[in-house]
Amino acid sequence: MTSLKFADLAARIERFPIAGSFTISRGAKTEAVTVVAEVSRDGLTGRGECVPYPRYGETPETPEATLAAIQAMQQALADGLTRQALQAAMPPGAARNALDCALIDLEAKSAGLRAWNLLNRPTPGERISAYTISLGTPEAMAAATAKAAHRPLLKIKLGGDGDPERIAAVRKAAPESELIVDANEAWTEANLEHNLAACAAAGVTLVEQPLPSGKDEALARIRRPLAVCADESVHDRSSLAPLRERYDAVNIKLDKTGGLTEALAMADAAQALGFEIMIGCMVATSLSMAPAMLITPQARFVDLDGPLLLARDRDHGLRYDGSLVYPPDSSLWG
Repeated sequence: MTSLKFADLAARIERFPIAGSFTISRGAKTEAVTVVAEVSRDGLTGRGECVPYPRYGETPETPEATLAAIQAMQQALADGLTRQALQAAMPPGAARNALDCALIDLEAKSAGLRAWNLLNRPTPGERISAYTISLGTPEAMAAATAKAAHRPLLKIKLGGDGDPERIAAVRKAAPESELIVDANEAWTEANLEHNLAACAAAGVTLVEQPLPSGKDEALARIRRPLAVCADESVHDRSSLAPLRERYDAVNIKLDKTGGLTEALAMADAAQALGFEIMIGCMVATSLSMAPAMLITPQARFVDLDGPLLLARDRDHGLRYDGSLVYPPDSSLWG
C-alpha cells in the first residue's frame, strides 16, 4: 500500500522577463514573478506555479508572503494532507493554487495517468488562445495590433478615457480578427453605454470587467449590446449566483479559485447557471497554463497566452503554433 506521507515540500520564487512590457489600466510591468511549489513522495515530484495578485484581494498578496504560506503547509503535507483536505485547510488564492496543482501532478505521476484521466475530465485538445494587446495610445495599439493581425483572436486592453478611439484603431489594424476587450474595471457608469456601443460598432465579441467589482450594478439596468464577462467580480463558486443579472460570462483563473480542483467545480457550476466560460491566466510560464488546459473543453474563450508575452519560457513549455496552444506533455505537468 502506498504511503500517504509526503517526504518533502520545496517552494521558491522565480522571475521571468517580459518581452517589452505589459500594460493594463492599473499599470505596467516588465517581469513575471511566480511562486513554484514542489511536493515529492517515493521519488516522484509534482509541481505547481502561481502568481499572487493584490487586486484580487487575497491574503497573502506578495510573492514573499505567498511563499511563506506555502512553506507553512510542510508539516500538514508530511502528516498526509490530501488535495481534498487542502481545500478547507487554505483559503482560495495563489498559494493554494500552487499546492493544489502540485498535488494533482503528483497524483497523476503516482497513478501513471494523465491528469485529465485521473480527474475523469475530457481530454483537452489544441485550442486557439487569445493574444493580448497592451494598453497604449490609439496609434501605439494600432501598430502592435498590425503585427498580430494574423492571429484569429486578440484580447485588447482598454483603460477608460479614449477607449472608443483605441478600439476603432485596433479594428482598422486587424479587420479579420475576432476581438475581445478587457477594461480592467476602468470604465464608469457615465461612459459605460458609450464605450459598449463603440465596442459593438467595432465588432467586439465580449467585454471583460468594464466596471469596478462591487460597483457593477449598472450592468443589470442597461441593455447590453454584446456579452459582458466578469473577472475581478468573480472568484470561486460562491460568487457566481449574484452575478447572473449583470454578466453573460465568467473568467475562471486558477490563481483566483485556489487551484484546478475548485476551477473545475466552478466551471461545472457556471455552465449550470448559463454562463459562458473564459479560461484566463496571469502573465506566467507554461507551468501555470498547463493545469488550466483542463478547463478548455468547457470554455468559449481561451486566454492562455502568458508564455507568449515572456522573453523566455521554462523548459518543456507548452507547444504554441501561432495562436494554437496544445495540451502539456507529462514532462511539464500532469
